[in-house]
Amino acid sequence: MKKYFVFVIVVVTMVFAACGDYLDQVPEKDVETFESIFERKSTADIWFTQATEWMASGVFAGFGHNVGVVSADEFVTGNFLRNNNQAQEFNIADGLQMSQNPLGNIWPDTYYSIRMLNTFIENIDHVYDMTTAEKSNWKAEAIAVKAFYYFELVRRYGPIVLVPKNIDVNADLIEMQIPRSHVDTCFNEIVRLLDEAIPDLLYGKERITSHKLFPSKEGAMALKARALLYQASPLFNGNEFYVNFKGKQGESLFSTEYDPEKWKRAAEAADAVVELCESLGYKLITGEQDKATKLLNQMRDIEMSIWEREYDGVEAVFLAGYGGLINSYATSILPLFPEGHSDRDALMRGCVAPSMKMVEMFYTKNGLPIDRDKEWDYANRYKLGREVNNDYQNVVALNEDVLNLHLKREPRFYANVAADRCYWQRGATADKNMVVQAYRGEAFGLHKSFLLYSDPQNLCGYYVKKFTRSELPTYNYTSNTSALGDCRWPMIRLAELYLIQAEAWNEYEGPSDKVYDPLNKVRKRAGIPDVEVSWQQFSNQPQKIETKEGMREIIQQENAIEFAFEGHRFWDLRRWKLAHLELNDKLLGWNVLGDNARTFYNNFEGPVVVWDKAKFVAPRDYLFPIKAEEAMIAGYVQNPGW
Repeated sequence: MKKYFVFVIVVVTMVFAACGDYLDQVPEKDVETFESIFERKSTADIWFTQATEWMASGVFAGFGHNVGVVSADEFVTGNFLRNNNQAQEFNIADGLQMSQNPLGNIWPDTYYSIRMLNTFIENIDHVYDMTTAEKSNWKAEAIAVKAFYYFELVRRYGPIVLVPKNIDVNADLIEMQIPRSHVDTCFNEIVRLLDEAIPDLLYGKERITSHKLFPSKEGAMALKARALLYQASPLFNGNEFYVNFKGKQGESLFSTEYDPEKWKRAAEAADAVVELCESLGYKLITGEQDKATKLLNQMRDIEMSIWEREYDGVEAVFLAGYGGLINSYATSILPLFPEGHSDRDALMRGCVAPSMKMVEMFYTKNGLPIDRDKEWDYANRYKLGREVNNDYQNVVALNEDVLNLHLKREPRFYANVAADRCYWQRGATADKNMVVQAYRGEAFGLHKSFLLYSDPQNLCGYYVKKFTRSELPTYNYTSNTSALGDCRWPMIRLAELYLIQAEAWNEYEGPSDKVYDPLNKVRKRAGIPDVEVSWQQFSNQPQKIETKEGMREIIQQENAIEFAFEGHRFWDLRRWKLAHLELNDKLLGWNVLGDNARTFYNNFEGPVVVWDKAKFVAPRDYLFPIKAEEAMIAGYVQNPGW
């Protein structure tokens, strides 16, 4: 990706050093240089590459510095990653966001890239060795990427500064201090840009290799559906939190009146992109495995749902990032086996683990929350039981003591969470299907006799399977991933579009087949019954699926499960305006110092607190702060509470 010529670097430096405010344009004397750059296709492409490189970074796609992934309540980790600048964004979940030097601050770099895109959009028509169709396509790609940048800004900061074109550096200071726009104006501009781009974008399979990073036609339509869903959601639709959030001139920046028609727009956009995607052959990965049992095949389908080679998605409609980003999870989540273990890899830490909230979030085998399944023993979930059914062969240790919480759960639980006394395939051969033995002194357990939060230790007794490949051994894992191909980060999967349909139609019209049908497509691949069957036949609350409120909770939990650990929950809890109700809970797990079942499982009395620093302040933490210095210099109104 980094294929810049020296003269491009010089020009870019001149552009952005010209003024401290990155909303300004270039000096007039640089126009001649731009004319030479946008004279040829090859040099224009280099400019475009740099303008869009930010989209592929680990800030939006990947682990570590991706706030969506690490800053909610899905993971438990100590101070090792926080203090070593490898994932400082974990501190956001602890209420340590700040306006002086914001964590996850994308404002300056995103506007830097938007300015470059504006220059590209204004000049691409001047290139002499391109066809009219090529110019239209490249311009559409640039417009779609600009919409992507706007969307990422809006879901962090709410009302943003819209930059339809760059400002002349010689303009008066007052012209440079562009005010923030009403949040609906921002969403409408995102949709307008996407609508402008979509007709001239290519379908995903038609794009040339060097332009596969940029949104395809279906990718842009998917982003439009997601943007409209956010605009319809409670954070942005009738939010009383921001009744006094006004601009410099006293103008409102949020609408506090609820508009149900926003849900209809989102639903119709989702319907349109789903229809297109299905016609193009997109599908939920399912039924293509050759494992010994139905459950193992379902687990493999679920595992593979987020692994897409190159930018040619089967399930992922919109992919981004560099190939190595999807592997950036590995060192933090794979176990560090003890000395002498054949699969020990000293690079592995196993220090990022699923919280108990996520362990309990997954459904029972009947497709229900664990406290709503009348066939599942919720009262004794923290006691030991035994699995004797051969359907769970090589998934759960049979005829042995296993925590009831780990028994008779849905396939997504076993595919995404490595739980004590359950199996985790860590290589291609049968002998590599390891039982997770998590007590202190065991292979997956604590190797020391004490906890040190500054060390990379597993604090809760569980591991994350998602974003690892079961056929690769833990030993030398990061080297072996090269055989998987250049896999990209799934920004928007087809499963998300189905759940957008379900959520938006439910909010607009209430429960109907337009809600149940797309939801059931996701559940079918997950290996659980249709939502109507689950709730009417197996639940202790069969009427729940008959109300909008009941289906809302069901759809929200389905989102949390299907996209567990992928970076959705951080944003979903905010847009649903539930973050202050969820993100102040202490994080729970097991007593990893315990060296037998009774001590590890806290005398079977329930989980213990393993991290007590979680903090979310409403309404302050619903929106990111603009850096205080930037807000002061540019004259922006700061977000409430900052």
